[in-house]
Amino acid sequence: MNRALKIHERDNVAVALEDLKKGETITVGGAEIRLPAEIARGHKFALTDLPRGANVVKYGYPIGKTLRDVPRGSWVHSHNMATALDTASDAYCYEKAPEPGPVPDLGLRFEGYRRAGGGVGIRNELWVIPTVGCVNGTGEQIVRLFRETQATVHAGDVRVFKHSFGCSQLGGDLSATRRILADLTRHPNAGGVLVLSLGCENNTLAGFLEELGGFDKNRIKFLAAQDVGDEIGEGVRLLRSLDERMAGDRRESVPIRELRVGMKCGGSDGLSGITANPLIGAFCDFLVSQKGSVVLTEVPEMFGAERILMNRARDRQVFEKTVGLIRNFKAYFTGNGQPVYENPSPGNKAGGITTLEEKSLGCVQKGGSATVEDVLPYGERIRKSGLSLLCAPGNDLVSASALAAAGCQMVLFSTGRGTPFGTAVPTLKLSTNTELFRKKSGWIDFDAGGLASGRERQDALEELIQLILLTANGQPTRSEANGFGEIAIWKNGVTL
Repeated sequence: MNRALKIHERDNVAVALEDLKKGETITVGGAEIRLPAEIARGHKFALTDLPRGANVVKYGYPIGKTLRDVPRGSWVHSHNMATALDTASDAYCYEKAPEPGPVPDLGLRFEGYRRAGGGVGIRNELWVIPTVGCVNGTGEQIVRLFRETQATVHAGDVRVFKHSFGCSQLGGDLSATRRILADLTRHPNAGGVLVLSLGCENNTLAGFLEELGGFDKNRIKFLAAQDVGDEIGEGVRLLRSLDERMAGDRRESVPIRELRVGMKCGGSDGLSGITANPLIGAFCDFLVSQKGSVVLTEVPEMFGAERILMNRARDRQVFEKTVGLIRNFKAYFTGNGQPVYENPSPGNKAGGITTLEEKSLGCVQKGGSATVEDVLPYGERIRKSGLSLLCAPGNDLVSASALAAAGCQMVLFSTGRGTPFGTAVPTLKLSTNTELFRKKSGWIDFDAGGLASGRERQDALEELIQLILLTANGQPTRSEANGFGEIAIWKNGVTL
């Protein structure tokens, strides 16, 4: 079994696949390397002498520059290398990458709920969506009393998606909050939705209805708490009417092309770009080949790897949208007086990731090799099948919520450090290492760590596809079994 890995032939560092001891001689990339110090799993060591100012190359691309001379075999991390993004050029040109070859339709199907308003749900849940944070507690009371007094609940789950916005907001922030909440109200995983308003907030019901557009009045109800004497009792009555309407809902067989999956990583480590993220990328390519839809987000974690995505754009128009996505997000950072390279997190660094370029090159692998078909603004829903890029930050809660609001029925979430989080839709966790899978079996759904110790990717992909289909058919994820499901909304403007 390999104990270290040289990922690409151009690399001048290797990654430890297990903890390596000081003084050991490791065979990697056809060479024997003696280690002058311990190297923790997921961390890098030099395959050759690297002079000060040299590019450190991983995944075949530079991930930063050395701060001093680094002898062969030495640990390479934040003490002796740093990002080069602050001096990187922002000039982009379109060099279209070859498109993947055709793959036959395998005829795979899953059991989902077809909605009259369009789309297919993989859950049949009853949701309470507050238009403003002031009624979060009211929503919880309504759901609690509904559960206590309803003898039979037909919905698979009844949830309140609490948030802190909807009032004291202006302009883009208010519009974004309204769009995200309207997107969730239309989500096919919900068989019924109660939109709960206070009555005096900036996010008025009239404005919300305008954003919502056409909707199924049998499936979506509205309640303004200030307009009734007993808002709890009225809310329970409305939930009962929605739940009764859901009693007749049945799953039916639908083709896999109806599946829409979001891709997310959080608590990444040095194995993320070796195991779980490439595996998710393989699933991305598979689902796209079957005419399904996948969405990649976390724009700051594209910095340093953005050219890979740009050159996979369907055409020049999509290329220009991708350039705009990156430049606008960089402007968001600099406009707030922050460097674009203030990443990775402390947990990422502990796991072996040193620079944003390194994190990004691992992160974008979740997009496989598929052609980029579309670029979506924050709060926009999926418009085309295939791979779309979605504007959202790297924050786990915010970006996963944006994927759900875009219409993804589930999210694939890779992690090397571990997190119990789940968003509004089923959130499947893939561990980058087997130790995490064993340690946190209550959090993690799938172990991708075996790919570091010789497991064939095709075998892992086939197992992952089966797990995804089981999840689409109703099997709960670990986060669902734990009762975890929440949303977060992106804010970047003035609060009144």
